Amino acid sequence: MKTYFIGDLQGCQEQTLTLQKCIHTAADGPYRLLFAGDLINRGPASLATLRHVYALAQQGLADTVLGNHDLHLLAVVNGIRPAHASDTLDEILAAPDLDELIGWLRSRPLVLQQDGHLLVHAGLLPQWSAQQAQELSDEVSSMLAGPNWVDFLRSMYGNQPAAWDDSLRGADRLRCIVNAMTRLRFCTADGVMDFKMKESGTAPAGSGLMPWFDVPGRRSLDSTVVFGHWSALGLRLEPKLIALDSGCVWGGQLSAVCLEDRSLLQVSCPQFQQAGGKDKK
Repeated sequence: MKTYFIGDLQGCQEQTLTLQKCIHTAADGPYRLLFAGDLINRGPASLATLRHVYALAQQGLADTVLGNHDLHLLAVVNGIRPAHASDTLDEILAAPDLDELIGWLRSRPLVLQQDGHLLVHAGLLPQWSAQQAQELSDEVSSMLAGPNWVDFLRSMYGNQPAAWDDSLRGADRLRCIVNAMTRLRFCTADGVMDFKMKESGTAPAGSGLMPWFDVPGRRSLDSTVVFGHWSALGLRLEPKLIALDSGCVWGGQLSAVCLEDRSLLQVSCPQFQQAGGKDKK
């Protein structure tokens, strides 16, 4: 069975179906789809997209990690965060199967590991190996699956602490994990996260910032890290790194990469969001 990693769908259902047809032809046999999170929001068909991936998952054909937009939906459903002007969540919020979809979504992890590859929506802090990232993801998953999951969502927002410390506990610890795995783009060499830089793949000279994956000696080099989230960075296929967000909702492409042979499949997408709001997610 072949495995395909797929970048941020963001409610682009027609393009998702087109890409899946391409995968079906290319795989020429059984395949499994692993999505990089942000299944929903900003595109025109968030409910249909969420239902489609959920149906695939129920058949054992797909899974996904959680992205920041997926967590945003959980917060909006529970009245913790207001909907944004650019949100396309109304159909989901009014859906008769909302509870079923939310129950499945909150049971998704922040990382998935498959054959030496680690899939995460945004990034990993330099102190984390793949094994530690899995353990930290499991901590968040336990909270989301537990009886106090809404309380966890209430404490999830904020940019502090900006750096990891193994001694972190409680809400600070979980917030730091979620921020890194669903929001991270740039950090310093010692892992202090920055959330202001969004619309470029490079940091200004002299800022002390760098893409998280360029931090010298990061411990996650023990796996090939696959991620989305960063459409301004674009598609990258490197020996220990696969960046998959090629900007489908901004008029770019929706991309899939085969784990076994690194073959690339892409479909072009209309521009559903204006470039002026690019990557402000």
